[in-house]
Amino acid sequence: MPDPVPQPGDGLSLDAVARHLSPAGLQLDLAAGAVRLSGGLSNLNYLVRVNGRPAVLRRPPPGPLPPGAHDMAREHRVLSRLSRALPLAPDSFHLCEDVSVIGAPFQLLDYRTGLVVQGDRLPTEFATTDSRRDLSGELVRTLAAIHAVDANAIGLGDLGRPEGFFERTTEGWRKRGAAVIEQDSSLKAVETICNWLRAHAPAPLAPTLLHSDFKLDNCMLSPERRVATVLDWDMGTRGDPLMDVAILMSYWTEPDDPPCMHRLAQMPTAAPGFLSRREAVDLYGKISGRDVSDFPAWRILALLKLAIVFLQLDRNWRRGAMGGEGDRGFGALGADILDYAARCVRDDM
Repeated sequence: MPDPVPQPGDGLSLDAVARHLSPAGLQLDLAAGAVRLSGGLSNLNYLVRVNGRPAVLRRPPPGPLPPGAHDMAREHRVLSRLSRALPLAPDSFHLCEDVSVIGAPFQLLDYRTGLVVQGDRLPTEFATTDSRRDLSGELVRTLAAIHAVDANAIGLGDLGRPEGFFERTTEGWRKRGAAVIEQDSSLKAVETICNWLRAHAPAPLAPTLLHSDFKLDNCMLSPERRVATVLDWDMGTRGDPLMDVAILMSYWTEPDDPPCMHRLAQMPTAAPGFLSRREAVDLYGKISGRDVSDFPAWRILALLKLAIVFLQLDRNWRRGAMGGEGDRGFGALGADILDYAARCVRDDM
């Protein structure tokens, strides 16, 4: 359910938004107000009415932002083009880069509805093992459909820097880890992981469009339990498609995983009926026709990324920039995922 109407100080001045939109022929319905939409630890989304129809006003969270994340201009560029070729992508029909309007860039997107499965709790629609297996396949097929889009045909052929993608991504997350980690044991774990990744760099595949955070709660499902909408494209880029697969698998908990993966609780995939990670990766390879033999290196890179993201969230929480008491465990979770990834590579040595 949506959160209450924003209060003063929530960072959204509707009068300022209306004044900004008017010259573009966009009429904001001030009487309808703006309702904060719930969910996520990331961008802020408000339900508004523009030119008589519902729309989503989307802006970054307050406070310092990690490099490459919460990029409204990037998301607008991706969605304003991708929505023509992929109906799963909502259209972004306006971008405001003038931070003086509400204190941050923002965009306006089509408002979509559907079932969103958050966390590791399954709604009644997925009570059977068959329905869970179908949902597993639906996620994999959706990711393959994203990767099948011709970026050049929609004007996104120059998005990102796919050359040297694996090596540059590894080094980027190593640097981010060094910037937020305070414990020597975790710093050593990062070096262990990055040394292993350098020694096991995979052969690059042809670059595709990447979502960069594809998972179940970034999808809206139709009444027929099909993915109808894919949300949160602010980290969209071009690169090796196995990175997207690995990010999805980094959230894909299995019953025998260590406790940190169950504490992650991002998707309900440990429940009976869901495909295993291996089955899901093999299905992606079959659908896409791509070689997935180098997937283990991408999975370790995705676990490194996931761990450092939680450590960044923990630093923001300790600085008072986000969250409440429910976010207190992010630091320990990030450190445990980092240790899990290090143990995986040590076992391979």
